[in-house]
Amino acid sequence: MARKGALPFLLSLFTLLSLLSSVCDCHPHPPWSMRSLATAGAVSNHTARKDIAAEVAGYVDVAKQIIDLALFGAAQNRSYRRLADFTDTIGNRVSGSHNLEMGIKYMYDALTQDGLDVHLEPVKIPHWVRGSESAEMIVPRAKSLAILGLGSSVGTPPEGIKAEVLVVESFEELKRRAGEAVGRIVVFNQPFVSYGETVAYRAYGASEAAKVGAVATLIRSITPFSINSPHTGWQDYQDGVERIPTACITVEDAELMWRMAQRGQRIVVRLTMGAKTLPDADSFNTVVEITGWQHPEQVVLLSGHLDSWDVGQGAMDDGGGAMISWEALSLIKDLGLRPRRTLRTVLWTAEEQGGVGAQQYFHLHKVNMSNFDLVMESDLGTFTPLALQFTGSDAARKVMEEVVKLLAPINTTKLERHGEGTDISPWMQAGVPGASLHVADSRYFWFHHSEGDTMTVQDPQDMNLCSALWAVVAYVVADLEDMLPR
Repeated sequence: MARKGALPFLLSLFTLLSLLSSVCDCHPHPPWSMRSLATAGAVSNHTARKDIAAEVAGYVDVAKQIIDLALFGAAQNRSYRRLADFTDTIGNRVSGSHNLEMGIKYMYDALTQDGLDVHLEPVKIPHWVRGSESAEMIVPRAKSLAILGLGSSVGTPPEGIKAEVLVVESFEELKRRAGEAVGRIVVFNQPFVSYGETVAYRAYGASEAAKVGAVATLIRSITPFSINSPHTGWQDYQDGVERIPTACITVEDAELMWRMAQRGQRIVVRLTMGAKTLPDADSFNTVVEITGWQHPEQVVLLSGHLDSWDVGQGAMDDGGGAMISWEALSLIKDLGLRPRRTLRTVLWTAEEQGGVGAQQYFHLHKVNMSNFDLVMESDLGTFTPLALQFTGSDAARKVMEEVVKLLAPINTTKLERHGEGTDISPWMQAGVPGASLHVADSRYFWFHHSEGDTMTVQDPQDMNLCSALWAVVAYVVADLEDMLPR
């Protein structure tokens, strides 16, 4: 016969075992997922949705571990060192170039050595070659003009083009003075308002000038600040319009010719460009994964682009974005974390030519669109992070507002509207939630698409902060019980 008091003790033990059994479901949780046990009591049953604030708050400790590792631990300055080694070894990486293919091979090997699951997905990309180029003002005085031909531009005849210049400040002025443009080189001296608005002159200036009979265009570089530095970029010829050579000149030279024109002086320039477009080249998007333990088919995607222009080192645009998207996976791997869903980093190719690699990725994978939880892109520099930008439903925004609270240790808890990025825009347009970094980018367009885009622009502490933010957001969203609401 059991002694008095034993029965209540056994009943209490049975109740405790039953409770533990209800917490531990039938899925074989890996040791890194045991963190979720701390918040399991908030669930009344397996079908009930947790209060999202309480669920996300359960990640405070793991977020701090990620941040500490990135800022103070063994991973401190690692993304900066990786970027320096990559850009110093490979250099710039324009679409279709040998340098780009060497860069992809370099990254494939480095990611493999980091112990990550990596593969390459083939794409076809544009192959434009700059060739030799020069410009010289002949009248009213001799002066060499620093230029950078624009992507997809045609070349000049071998002897170059020598013509009188027409200087205008806007498309409207060009239309008003259309009769003066015939046979001339049109120089656009448009003021910088913002990149989004002013870049239209780089993109469409050649075709607009060709419509009124111009033989070439020289575009004031799209930058708010210059030390006699030309900035390149892609430009688009309009169908049915004659293709004329086009290049960017410095702010200083555009303003010089504008002042001369205002004095009524005649200006003559000789332009020589060896630019040509070759057949599309074979290339790859580089794909890296940490496979989810519960829903491997569902994906949180992080990204940056591996290509750059053929000047500078492509460190800022977008080597930094590519490296923090690698670093985020490294931080998670180093901590022994593995989320419910797959974390996938994609290093895009041919972004500078209009997101060519990303468009092909979208068309290949959109059949599985319902499994894409969140798409993230860093392509506006990796300076000091200020906020996370987000595009998604109101319900998804409420989730993300809780997620960014975990970034309190780095003082980046603001969630702004409108995630952006050329490479993730097809997904966002199709309704997939998207996110991007808002950084202290006041100097970004000083160096953008110029010889100034080098490692000197980068700061290791800023990259630590960006990496931490990127890793925390990606991991937590990938590990939440439910996908973000559409």
